[in-house]
Amino acid sequence: MIGPLRLVVGAAGGVAAALLALRLGRRGTPTGTDPAQAVLVPLQRRYGRGFTFGLLGASLGVLLLAYAVVALLLVGTGLWGTNIPFVWGFDLINYVWWIGIANAASLFAAILVLRRHGLRTAVNRFAEAAALAAVAAAALYPILHLGRPWLFHWVLPYPATFQVWPQFRSTLVWDLWGILSHVVVTSLFWYTGLIPDLATMRDRAALRGRMLAARLYGLAALGWRGSVVHWARHQAAYRLVAALVLPMLVSAQTIVALEFASTLVPDWHQGRVPLHVVVTGLPAGLGVVLVLAILLRGTLGLQHLIDDADMRLLGQLTAAAALASLWLYGDELLAAWLEEDATRQASAARILGPYAPLWWGGVALTAVLPQLLWSARVRRSAAAGILIGLGAAAGVWLDRFALVAGGLLHDHLPRIGPAYAPSGPEWTLLLGTVGLFATALLLFARTLPVVSMFETRHEEDRSEGA
Repeated sequence: MIGPLRLVVGAAGGVAAALLALRLGRRGTPTGTDPAQAVLVPLQRRYGRGFTFGLLGASLGVLLLAYAVVALLLVGTGLWGTNIPFVWGFDLINYVWWIGIANAASLFAAILVLRRHGLRTAVNRFAEAAALAAVAAAALYPILHLGRPWLFHWVLPYPATFQVWPQFRSTLVWDLWGILSHVVVTSLFWYTGLIPDLATMRDRAALRGRMLAARLYGLAALGWRGSVVHWARHQAAYRLVAALVLPMLVSAQTIVALEFASTLVPDWHQGRVPLHVVVTGLPAGLGVVLVLAILLRGTLGLQHLIDDADMRLLGQLTAAAALASLWLYGDELLAAWLEEDATRQASAARILGPYAPLWWGGVALTAVLPQLLWSARVRRSAAAGILIGLGAAAGVWLDRFALVAGGLLHDHLPRIGPAYAPSGPEWTLLLGTVGLFATALLLFARTLPVVSMFETRHEEDRSEGA
């Protein structure tokens, strides 16, 4: 019970920190009515007490991450709670969880760009940033799982002297290409959408006399001048990269799921695993985007850019993704009883065994709790939105725990050690990656506009023309 208790305490702490940042941000940051001033908050000299306290808390998480990594390098993976037959634990649980958040956020942003939906103006920018930060957190786990992470280059197909090439049947090689493609495509998608706004930041910084900032923004803007040719090439490139995101997400998430399906473990060796990982990961990513929208809307005064209609649609999308997860859970329960005896017993052990509270908790938080967002009264409450969004993300984490550890609960060998329970260093590493994720998003909000300025101007022009 110590693990779930820590999770509950951590989730409560996250909710309290989010609500505190929301409250302090309202006091510390002036909220004007001009959207142009709201999105140029990064050029302000002072950023409010909410940002300061939030950055301090996230920095403590990064220090925990550094401590966990150094301890792992000095001692080795024996610090973790994994044992036979539980050869996979927090390293894979958290990796799959972070990848699911990144995939859902990227998929959401890419579809909005391809469909040219109006919601992209409000949420695309920080959804893409959240995806990139989640990928950075996920990329740590396959490297640290090696035990000797300084030799991670051995999984690369480099021209070795003895021609000892990586074993393609190793899932570590799959992780390498999955993460590498995810980082490249997600970074391009995020950066391509930023280029026009970086040029605007360059010009505004020069007008305010901040020449160093103007030079840095200008370097990143790649000489953007806003000509017709520039706009045509930018829109074509933006939609091309958004189209590349879709197959990349399917392949990256499927690679993670195939790590389970390629084994002979009865509860994993099934074709439903890739679909389960993809579909159940959607509420986590959308829940994180929902929480970020609420916090940014309240702390930076972006009510005119992230309006009530945007929040309503975002809440309904989160509830719809949760409803799809609920249908999938029901379908899996039905299909499990139609499988062979070994698979049926393994599924029953995961649902009714020692890890059953985690599985049922994942179903409740991921698939049932977000259904409250169909209510307009719930959607209008910032506290309720934060609770439901973080709850959906926590529920997917519980599901991954039940999938990884519960799948190995019944083995065909004599039990050598106790059931898997995460150790203190593993919890420290998880909290450290959460701190890394939060720090990346806070620095993003401090240095770059969190809402697309060129999309905002486009929407304003369309409104005036109408």
